[in-house]
Amino acid sequence: MVKLCVGADTVEDLADWQERQMKKLPNPLHHTRMMPKRAEEMLQGGSIYWVIKRAIRVRQRIIDIRTVQDEDGKDMCELVFDPELVRTYARPKRPFQGWRYLKPGEAPRDLNSGESAADIPANLDAALKDAGVW
Repeated sequence: MVKLCVGADTVEDLADWQERQMKKLPNPLHHTRMMPKRAEEMLQGGSIYWVIKRAIRVRQRIIDIRTVQDEDGKDMCELVFDPELVRTYARPKRPFQGWRYLKPGEAPRDLNSGESAADIPANLDAALKDAGVW
């Protein structure tokens, strides 16, 4: 699943928001109106890929999908995530509403800890990632 991370300019913004959430909750959550039709499939190792600044930059494993009620008593979907944010190679993504299913072959590859996308100095690699170049 791929979703825009509205209000976050960096992966660190998303991490900070989720850390504040987890002061009250055991895991980060996201509420959305519609229940995914492929929920069972996504619970078998699926992830949400967050789009930040027009690129997929990070993913989180989905650990639960449940129905909850909003303050008006209407059903909504609650997505529950593993707290670990896994950075990915940046993949450009145009704005869209809601979420989209992401085919496994379309998902960007995880960026391993300390891995550089090219053999360049680490500070330049970090700046290029922040700029969305990769």
